[in-house]
Amino acid sequence: MSAAALLHRAAAGTYLILFALLAAWLVWLNPPPKALMSLSALTLLAPLLLPLRGLLSGRRYTVAWSTLFIVLYFVHGISTAAGPVPDRWIGVAEAALSVLYFLFAVGYVRKSRPMQVENDSA
Repeated sequence: MSAAALLHRAAAGTYLILFALLAAWLVWLNPPPKALMSLSALTLLAPLLLPLRGLLSGRRYTVAWSTLFIVLYFVHGISTAAGPVPDRWIGVAEAALSVLYFLFAVGYVRKSRPMQVENDSA
């Protein structure tokens, strides 16, 4: 298996684990009040669904632009880690998964770049 394929699998796996962590957080670990459940799910989970199809199929462009908004999850994780004690470990895990996804995704985009042919006709 090539390095690009390994990086793609690692990025996709990390992304799915981040999604599962946030879903578990909203449903089971520390659910918000019933009145805020829909809004919380919409703001935390819906953005992760946007690039999912392209990410799983390995489209370089989709993987590249998904790194731009994963930074929001890093910031959310850090702000949660600095908050009340019960949610700290979830915030640390969210921030760590965001950083891992970013590194794997950037590595995949760099390794899967098509080879460029140099033109020596000058």
